[in-house]
Amino acid sequence: MPAFGTLEAELLIVGLAPGLKGANATGRPFTGDYAGEILYSSLLAHGLAVGDYQRHAADGMQLLNCRITNAVRCVPPENKPDTAEIKQCNSFLRDEIAAMPNLKVILSLGGISHKAVLSALGYKQSAFAFAHAARHTLQLPTKPAPVLLFNSYHCSRYNINTNRLTQAMFDAVIVEIQSALKTSL
Repeated sequence: MPAFGTLEAELLIVGLAPGLKGANATGRPFTGDYAGEILYSSLLAHGLAVGDYQRHAADGMQLLNCRITNAVRCVPPENKPDTAEIKQCNSFLRDEIAAMPNLKVILSLGGISHKAVLSALGYKQSAFAFAHAARHTLQLPTKPAPVLLFNSYHCSRYNINTNRLTQAMFDAVIVEIQSALKTSL
């Protein structure tokens, strides 16, 4: 599954994996499934996207200063990637991060994404604990300025239906990211 958005963006959003009936069917991350409705409505509401999200890749929506990818590149069995799949795809995530010259902020959606980002950047998973709305400062050898890693619970239907995550909670993380992007790191 290719990423969505320009490599010149300052924000990289890292999801878990393409959904069978979502991104795998539409060809665009978080498109065609419930998680995309939450993610894209927030990006549109907060000026990180323009257009109209319509659950298909030909809707004309564009990301602004933002890129979206996944920790795992292909649809995992039962929508749960195993450790081997995450490790297999980690070099793609590492290369994606390295290819973004203006990167300032990474938003990981869920614990698996968080761990994959840390692994891709050469950090031990125990170095930074995952928690919703957590913010971690990372120093990358390829970038002179630190990169901020923000965490959010994944915007899945399950997390929304159980109130583990609400649209307001997710929007609050996006607002914090916008503030971080406006200030110099």
